[in-house]
Amino acid sequence: MRLLLWALLLLFPVQASAAPLWQTLPPTPPAVSGERSGHAKVNGISLYYATIGHGPPVVLLHGGLSNSDYWGHQVKALARQHMVIVVDSRGHGRSTRDDRPYGYDLMADDIDALLDALHIVKADVVGWSDGAILGLDIALRHSGRVGKVFAFAANTVTSGVQEGVEKAPVFARFIERARGEYAKLSATPKDYDAFVSQITKMWETEPNWTDDQLRSIKATVLVVDGDHDEAIKRAHTEYIAATIPNAGLLILPNVSHFAFLQDPALFNAALLHFIDGN
Repeated sequence: MRLLLWALLLLFPVQASAAPLWQTLPPTPPAVSGERSGHAKVNGISLYYATIGHGPPVVLLHGGLSNSDYWGHQVKALARQHMVIVVDSRGHGRSTRDDRPYGYDLMADDIDALLDALHIVKADVVGWSDGAILGLDIALRHSGRVGKVFAFAANTVTSGVQEGVEKAPVFARFIERARGEYAKLSATPKDYDAFVSQITKMWETEPNWTDDQLRSIKATVLVVDGDHDEAIKRAHTEYIAATIPNAGLLILPNVSHFAFLQDPALFNAALLHFIDGN
């Protein structure tokens, strides 16, 4: 059954003098205490990952230009009942890349290979932006690997992205923050501009999935976005939920493309309700 949920702003009041949450970019969370980190040699690269907790596995996949640290608030919430796996996508954060052009299929195959290396047969996936696209890609091409997909701020065709998103104030601040984080974490700290140029080429042409491809997804999917997302068109989010069989649709209030930082309590409540079914 298709479901559209609206959380009430009255339940999460903001002081009148404060900027709306969707206009803020809270700090990137620090590394979560207790995480066990490593590098897996997969698909010709060194892929950084960290694990914490015990229970059914959940993989957290971050957005483009960022790194797995962005999931700190969600790691703490999920690790109480799950084995949580965070990953730096190829070329992002602490992971390396090779000479192959960026592509969602290639990056999804990295995650599939990592799960093999960790001896994890099946996991739920939580993705933000590019990470949400990767979660859907895994559901499309490695269908036995994924149970549930919490897809926050995904697009499935390039026309689903707002034009000029990089100029939106919060998004522009994020791009500059990502520059500093890349310099701090990457094995190639001076290559941020080249990195952005290379991944932009992927964004210009991918993803480009058909209705039939989306209809083939068998995983349980919740399509999620913020009501002030700077990057993804609302109509496109609704289209994804309407096309994937039995997908749910959730629009979070007063937040943007960075909802998991702006209102982690609300975001985590939605996430835990979906993943744990309570």
